[in-house]
Amino acid sequence: MAALAPPVAAIRVAVRRALTGLPSGPVLVACSGGADSLALAAATVFVAPRLGRAALLVSVDHGLQDGSAERAEAVAAWGREVGFGSATVVRVQVAGRPGGPEAAAREARYQALTEVARQQDVVAVLTGHTRDDQAETVLLALARGAGPRGLAGMPARRDLGGVPLLRPLLEIGREQTRAACVVLGLSPWQDPHNTDPSYARSRVRADLLPALVRALGPGVVDNLARTARLVAADNAALDELAGTALAAARCPEGALSVSALLGLVPAVRGRVLHSWARELGALPGALSHRHVAALDALVTDWHGQGPADLPGGVRVRRRADRLTPVDPT
Repeated sequence: MAALAPPVAAIRVAVRRALTGLPSGPVLVACSGGADSLALAAATVFVAPRLGRAALLVSVDHGLQDGSAERAEAVAAWGREVGFGSATVVRVQVAGRPGGPEAAAREARYQALTEVARQQDVVAVLTGHTRDDQAETVLLALARGAGPRGLAGMPARRDLGGVPLLRPLLEIGREQTRAACVVLGLSPWQDPHNTDPSYARSRVRADLLPALVRALGPGVVDNLARTARLVAADNAALDELAGTALAAARCPEGALSVSALLGLVPAVRGRVLHSWARELGALPGALSHRHVAALDALVTDWHGQGPADLPGGVRVRRRADRLTPVDPT
C-alpha cells in the first residue's frame, strides 16, 4: 500500500481532532471551491463517516462575479459525487449591507451558514481558514490598532447562531492545502478577489506577508499564528476575571459601583466596561476603544462631565458612586 501523502494526512488528522468529542449528528462543510475549503471538504467526507457521522456540504454564492452561480453548482455537484450526504447551494444578497464589501460578504455568508445549519440540524459547521489566513488577520488587526481581541485572530471554535463553527485548518499552511488538492486530483477555483488590490486582505496576502517572509524568514507566518493562540489564551483568562469583577460591581437598576471599578487593574476594568456596555444595548460591531475610554473616564477621571454616548443610542452617566444608564425617555 502506498504511503499517504503528508499534506493529505495532516489535513485528515486536523479534521479528526476537530470532530472528536462532538455530539452525534452530521457536520456541515462550507466550500467555495478554493484550495483551502476543497481540501477541507475532501478530508471531512473521508473522516466523518469513519467516525460514524454524516458529512454535508454547502456552497455559498455571493453573486459578486460572473459565473458564480455555475461555479457554486459545480462545487455542490462534486460534493454529491464524492459522498456528501447532501450538497446544496445558497445564494445571498451582499449589496445593501453595512460596512465595506468584505465585511458585507462575510456577514451574508455567515448568516446563510447559520440558516443552513439550523435547517439541516448539524452539530458543527466547518470552514477552511488556514494558518496563513490567521497570520493575515493578525497583521490586519495590528494595522487598525486593534487590542488583544483583534490580535487573538480567529478562534478555532466559536458560536454561530447556537451551532459551533470550527476551523480545523488553523494549524495547516496554505501550501499544504494546495499540495493536498494536487495529490487528490482536485482543481481548485482561484478567486480573483484574493488578488484584487482594492481589498486590504488581498494586499496583505500579495505584498505585505511575502515581504515579511523575505525579510524575516518563512517562520514568520507560523509565529504570527502562534501569537494569535497565545493572546487568545490570555484573553480567556482576562475574560474570566472580568466576568467575576462585573458580577461584584453590579448595583440595583443595572448600575455599576465606581469604587468597585476603581479597584480593578485597567485591563480588567476595560473588559468589564465593554461587557456592560454590550449588556446595555451598545452595538457590538461599532463599540470601540474610544467608547470604552469614555466610560473609563467617568470612573478614573471624573470632573463632572456629561454622559458617555455609546453606539446604538446608549448613554451612561455618573451619579455619586455609580455608573448608571440614562433612561432614553
